[in-house]
Amino acid sequence: MGQRGLWDEETRHEKLAEKKSLLPRLAEMVPWESFRETLDKVHQKERKSNAGRKPIDAVLMFKLLVLQKLYNISDEELEYQVNDRLSFMRFLGLGLEDVVPDGTTVWLFREELTKRGLIEQLFQELEEYLQQEGYKARGGQIIDATLIPVPKQHNSKEENEQIKAGESPKEWERQPNKQRQKDTDARWTKKNNISYYGYKDHICRDVRHGFIRRYAVTDASVHDSQMLGEVLDGNNSSSKVWADSAYRSEPIETVLELMGFTSHIHERGYRNHPLTGRQKQKNRTRSRTRAKVEHVFGCMVNEMGGKLLRSIGLERAKANLGLKNLTYNLKRLVMWESKKLAA
Repeated sequence: MGQRGLWDEETRHEKLAEKKSLLPRLAEMVPWESFRETLDKVHQKERKSNAGRKPIDAVLMFKLLVLQKLYNISDEELEYQVNDRLSFMRFLGLGLEDVVPDGTTVWLFREELTKRGLIEQLFQELEEYLQQEGYKARGGQIIDATLIPVPKQHNSKEENEQIKAGESPKEWERQPNKQRQKDTDARWTKKNNISYYGYKDHICRDVRHGFIRRYAVTDASVHDSQMLGEVLDGNNSSSKVWADSAYRSEPIETVLELMGFTSHIHERGYRNHPLTGRQKQKNRTRSRTRAKVEHVFGCMVNEMGGKLLRSIGLERAKANLGLKNLTYNLKRLVMWESKKLAA
């Protein structure tokens, strides 16, 4: 085993940078300081005195959350990985001598962001930055939703009936620790005759740049079409709207027309009324554009550690998926900025 030299750590960092991995580019290309005013609201609490440990830098905590969503890891695993990986430490601007925030601190910071409704604000601030930098929503929009799995609940039939009725089983009230681990907001749904349990992330992606422009989070039982109005983006330069056949209905087509949108939603067949050859061809043509939204979900599964959600409850699901969507946009921003530099 060789002896440690004075510049060994710096040399190791330089070798990592030469690989042009995502994290160095994220650190350089994202305007982290532009989020500070919003992030510092987390620490805006009345202090009885100036004694004691000062709050950890809010931008550093935000970058920790971005790291977490990039790799879909738990709070405890995030703490371990930051201590273990040079690339994580470099991204955060930490040295070997610096203390890494623990998993509980990360959890508390995310909870405070959630309570104050700041995650939606951060997402909107990034959207405004994208527009300023020339990445405006163009080419029309693609609407879709993806199922977000959570750990299944092993409840009795009677308990599930009480939960659906908006009640808490009485025996849980006598076991508060058990009750805290029960997700009473997640729901079951079926897709292609397969049952899924969890939530849905409804998104609007613009065609030209591929950013998530708007999103909404619901339990899994909410039909995709019910959230169309929530995620439609009126700022897109084009009136065209693409979506799969789950969004197709006469009322939706009428409303879109009245709002000035041009529908490219897939047509669907019905019993005794199958799609005609012309309709099938139109759907195939629409699929060339609509399929681009699958790149978002594919990235989350293949490059961002998957979609599994570890939190409990709808409010925390909204927070975690909001951060996931924001992190996807940051990743997409780095892709476009890298193309500019390479041109």
